[in-house]
Amino acid sequence: MSEGPTVADVSTVAGAVDALRSTQAIRARACALLARARAGGSSSFTVDDAALKSAARTVAELTRQRFPDLRIPYHSRWRHFEAGGVDRRARLDAMLGPVDADERARAQIDLAVVSVLLDAGAGADWRYEEAASGQGFSRSEGLGVASFHAFTDGLFSSDPAQPLRVDSAGLAALTTETLAAAFQVNEGNPLVGLEGRVAVLRRLGVVMLGHRATYGPLGRPGALYDALQAPTLEAHDILKTLLDTLSDIWPAQNALGGIAVGDCWRHAAVQGEGLTGGWMPFHKLSQWLTYSLLEPFEWAGVKVGGLDALTGLPEYRNGGLLVDAGVLQPLPNDHATRTWQAGDEFIVEWRALTVALLDELAPLVRAELGLPPDQLPLACVLEGGTWGTGRLLAQRLRGGLPPFVIASDGTVF
Repeated sequence: MSEGPTVADVSTVAGAVDALRSTQAIRARACALLARARAGGSSSFTVDDAALKSAARTVAELTRQRFPDLRIPYHSRWRHFEAGGVDRRARLDAMLGPVDADERARAQIDLAVVSVLLDAGAGADWRYEEAASGQGFSRSEGLGVASFHAFTDGLFSSDPAQPLRVDSAGLAALTTETLAAAFQVNEGNPLVGLEGRVAVLRRLGVVMLGHRATYGPLGRPGALYDALQAPTLEAHDILKTLLDTLSDIWPAQNALGGIAVGDCWRHAAVQGEGLTGGWMPFHKLSQWLTYSLLEPFEWAGVKVGGLDALTGLPEYRNGGLLVDAGVLQPLPNDHATRTWQAGDEFIVEWRALTVALLDELAPLVRAELGLPPDQLPLACVLEGGTWGTGRLLAQRLRGGLPPFVIASDGTVF
């Protein structure tokens, strides 16, 4: 009869998982893969450092065009709620009415959480038509606007008397059909990864009920505000709380000792101690969610520090910028024609190099703009910035498509 895991085994696994949930591990491993590529040791990419300076100039130029006064907001889901020049945050405020600042923050966090979890790549063929503004939106803006209206219509609340809320019972009732209807999905308007998005939100409801100390008896994302509320808060503390409590919402293909590690993938060249060896963590959607929660906390009067502890986001636009600007040069002959999986080493390495190179790009952009780090943290470089430049170059070169075709289930990109 085999024995179960010992306390020491459980402790070792827990320590390894905890290590993989830190942005220090993300940066250290990404930098190591970048050094390897620069030394010619990669079979996936070469690096052109001269092109990095040119890319910084291009990013700075777009930043000046978008923000002539150089007052650059965070890269955040709240920018997508402003799509088409519509102040949807003000609309939400008006719908909430005379609630106090704490309840306003809870509602904003509710909205941000479900919207970010619905924000994986939409595909090139999907579009959302907003009746109120008479405008149509696609990609991230479309997903943001669609999720805003789904939220304000009460799709994620179990209480018709309190529609401006997300709770576990409301998420449990969500179906592919109801989300498809809210997002105007049909045969002529397909949304990539629809079923995966629904599954993630339903798992969110289940997981929140398992962490009542953080999400309360209703399983409400907005209860994070109460769990973390303090005069000052570190950005990494928000991320750590999300990773510690919500990692089980992601598909379980990536697990260590039975513990889900989420957006963390195998790469043979990644060095690490013990059980962490060979794992390259990213936690892209969790970090995107953290960026998107900064403002609700700050609007409620909480000072959030340590913004640059978060990493750049390794996704289509930032990673595409580096490829399209010539900084990263793909080596496989079929890199642009084959369909890649999120766990393929080529894609894992592309994302890791993106993280490391964004850290090198940020000071070059600041120098171009004449702004110090405290006025232009990485969160603002991304918004100014790298994400928009990546989209612009993709539009010019491929009609907006990313540089690589990646099979998506709606839970990574």
